[in-house]
Amino acid sequence: MCGMNATDSFSRPGDGPGESLDGRARRSRRKVGLTASVGVAVLAGSLLTPWSAGASPGSPAAGAAPVGTIKWSACPKADPPFPDPSKRARCGTVEVPVDWAKPDGPTMKIAVARQKATDPDKRLGVLLSNPGGPGTGGLDDALYADSPTEGYDKDIRSRFDIIGFDPRGIGRSGELRCDEKLAGKIPTRPKNAAEFQRLRTLNKQLADSCRQRSGPVADHMDSVSVARDMDAIRAALGEKKISFLGHSYGTLIGRQYARLFPQKLRALALDSAMDPSRPDAGRYLRDGSAAVEGSVQQLADWCAKTTSCALKGKDVKAVVRGLFARADAGRLFEPGPHGPTRKKVTADKLSGFLTDYLGKWNPQTTAEQLSALNSGRGEVYWTDSTPVLAWRTVMCRDYDFRIRDWDEYRELRQQARSAAPHARYNSQALDMVLGCQGWPAAPEPEPQQAKGTLPPVFVVNARHDLATPLPGARRMAQEFPSGRLAVLDSVDHWLYRKCQSPLPERAINTYLRTLETPPDGTVYPRR
Repeated sequence: MCGMNATDSFSRPGDGPGESLDGRARRSRRKVGLTASVGVAVLAGSLLTPWSAGASPGSPAAGAAPVGTIKWSACPKADPPFPDPSKRARCGTVEVPVDWAKPDGPTMKIAVARQKATDPDKRLGVLLSNPGGPGTGGLDDALYADSPTEGYDKDIRSRFDIIGFDPRGIGRSGELRCDEKLAGKIPTRPKNAAEFQRLRTLNKQLADSCRQRSGPVADHMDSVSVARDMDAIRAALGEKKISFLGHSYGTLIGRQYARLFPQKLRALALDSAMDPSRPDAGRYLRDGSAAVEGSVQQLADWCAKTTSCALKGKDVKAVVRGLFARADAGRLFEPGPHGPTRKKVTADKLSGFLTDYLGKWNPQTTAEQLSALNSGRGEVYWTDSTPVLAWRTVMCRDYDFRIRDWDEYRELRQQARSAAPHARYNSQALDMVLGCQGWPAAPEPEPQQAKGTLPPVFVVNARHDLATPLPGARRMAQEFPSGRLAVLDSVDHWLYRKCQSPLPERAINTYLRTLETPPDGTVYPRR
C-alpha cells in the first residue's frame, strides 16, 4: 500500500475514513517532537486573544483572510529517536479567528512550516498540502520535504516553497484534549438497542469533555474552517495564489478551498479523494463495504496466480465464508503454535481484520494469516485500528451520519452485508458512522461556490481503495468543470510517493509544474 508498510494499521478512523482515513497519519506521530504539550500551550495562550484591529479580516462569507506576516525561526528538534527536521525548514504561526463567523472574537494560532524553493529563478510559487486523517498534523511535509525517503522530488522542491501546517486543534495548532478514559468506554459495535443508546450518550459526553478541556475550537475543526485558515496562510505568505496537494481527507479541504477561493488557486491535485457529495450514513457504509468486497476478490485472484500464496489451491472466498460461519457460531478461535487457543474471534473482529489487511494490500501476509485462522495453527497479528479522538470533531461537522434509531442501524448493517457478503462491512467506515451518533455539533452547511475561474483539477485514486472508494473520487472529479480523474488499477490508498506504481506521482508532479493532466479516465497498471 502506498505510504504504508506491512505492519502499519489505518490510523483510523483508520485514513480515515483512521489514518483515521489514512495510513499516512502516522507520519506526524512518529517523527517530530512537535508534541501535544506544545500544542496545548499554543492553544491555551491564544483562545482569548481578541483579533487585532489592524488585521481587517473582513466578512467570513466573502472569504476574506487577515493580512499579517509570519515570523520565521528554527523549528523545534524532534524527540529521540526520531530525526530532527531539515536545517532548511523554518517554523512560524498565523493567527486566525477560532470562529470565522466571528472575526472579531477569540483567536488561535496555526503552526506553519516552510522550506523555500531551491532554485528561485524557476520558482512557481507555494505548494500547500494536507495529509488527511481527519485529524492529522501536516507540518512534516515541510519539515522533511528534502528527505530522500519521504520528501518531494527535487524538481518540485526547486520550483515551490513547500508549506506544511497543522490544522486547527491538531499538533502545534492546539492539541485537542478530551476524556480518553471516557472514550474507552464507548461500545464499538452495539449489540442491542440499549448499547446503541449508550453509545449515543457516551459520544455526547465525550464531545462535552472536548469542549470543556479544549475550549470553543472543538466546535470549529470542520474542513471549511481549515480552508479559511489556509487562505490566511496564503495572505500571510504574501502570495496571490497557492498550489495545493491534498491526500485522503485532505482532498475535502482542497475542495472546500476551491469553492471558497477559486480565484486564488493555481493548481489543485487531489490524491485518494473523499466523496464531495456528503453521503449519508447508508451510502457511505455501502460504498466502503463494496470496496472491501472487491478487495477480497482481488486477494482471490492474486492467490490463483501466485504459487507462494498460503491459500494456493483453495477457494479463497469459500475460506472467508467458512471463517465467518465459525465466528457466528462461536467456534472460531485464535490460532496457536500447536492448534487453536481458547480465545474467540468474533465476526466483527474478522471484518476489522479484512478491512485493515486488505486496505494495506499485503496479500502474502493476509493469506498466511487467513490460513492460520482456518487451520488453527500459526499466529495472527491484529492491528490497532482505534480511531484517534480528533477525527470526530472534524468528520461529524462535515458529514451528516446521524441514524434515527437502533432499527435503522440494523438495516444499514444488513445493506452493508448485501454489498459485501464476504467481508460483512468496512470496519473503518462503520467506525466513522458510529462515532458521530449522539455527537452534539450539527454538520456545517455546504459553502456556496464563489465566483472565479478554477484551474484544471487533477484527481488520482486506486480502483480498489477501501478508505476513499472510487465512486466518491469520480464524483470529486466531476464536480469541477475541468476535473480529470486517473485511476491506478490496484488495491491502494495514498498514491503519491512509495506506491505500487510510480506513475501517479509522476503525473501529479507534471501537473503541479505545468498544469497538464493525463486524459480523463486514464488507467495506470500496478507495477
